[in-house]
Amino acid sequence: RENFIHLCNPHLEKMKEDILYHFALGTGTHDFPTLFGDVKFVCVGGSPSRMKAFIAYIAEELGLGSPGCDHPNICAGTDRYAMYKVGPVLSVSHGMGIPSISIMLHELIKLLYHAKCSDITIIRIGTSGGIGLEPGSVVITRQSVDATFKPQLEQVVLGKKVIRSTNLDEQLAKELMQCSKEIGQFNTVIGNTMCTLDFYEGQGRLDGAICLYDEEEKLQYLKNAYESGVRNIEMESSVFAAMCNLSGVKAAVVCVTLLNRLEGDQISSSHDVLVEYQQRPQKLVGYFIKKSLGKV
Repeated sequence: RENFIHLCNPHLEKMKEDILYHFALGTGTHDFPTLFGDVKFVCVGGSPSRMKAFIAYIAEELGLGSPGCDHPNICAGTDRYAMYKVGPVLSVSHGMGIPSISIMLHELIKLLYHAKCSDITIIRIGTSGGIGLEPGSVVITRQSVDATFKPQLEQVVLGKKVIRSTNLDEQLAKELMQCSKEIGQFNTVIGNTMCTLDFYEGQGRLDGAICLYDEEEKLQYLKNAYESGVRNIEMESSVFAAMCNLSGVKAAVVCVTLLNRLEGDQISSSHDVLVEYQQRPQKLVGYFIKKSLGKV
């Protein structure tokens, strides 16, 4: 059963019902195998509206449903997360930062387990700050590293520090890179992604409410990150990689860069340009799904 979801929690087997509170779903009220048993691809991203746009895009790409039809939010009973499904693809929002995506992933992994899903691929699609890359470049993550450039997630569990691996599936990254080459529409690289706990000081910005370092120190830090293999910075990839590893799920992170942090801290591109940038991970992952299903 290697291709099935692995749950690292023996206590769940003793529960008569599992309530996925933040999804407003439960095994006592919903038939998970019927609702989700055919899922093969799960795409997650921060914004509910972006994940709704993605499911509409993938529905059109796969020829599922009529053009322009509405896709209902499966998690309409809560305002924490949004979830959409079409065919074998599930699209879920995760909010911003490690705590938010961690909560979502606990319940998502249990959902896939209860649905008896197999051969699952989970991909985070999102935005990031680039280092040494032109804005609009797409980064496929090799490893998620912390703010000291180590490929690990440090958590405190029952008062003790726990270190977990943040490696991602190497073969999946290569397949996504090949898909980008076949599309040939935008620059794509494989590199390390730095995952931070904060958008401002944690990422070395000079424009937050608090900043107790100078520009020279900031630039040296970002150059050190680049030299260590980091090509972009975001706030979710470490726990995403760690939890997918523990659950035996193939996973990838695909993020577009909205700016080059070596040249500034604030995003100054126009709204239309940013919208086009944000569609690039969707296009790449959509192409990958089509190719995986033999529809390219």
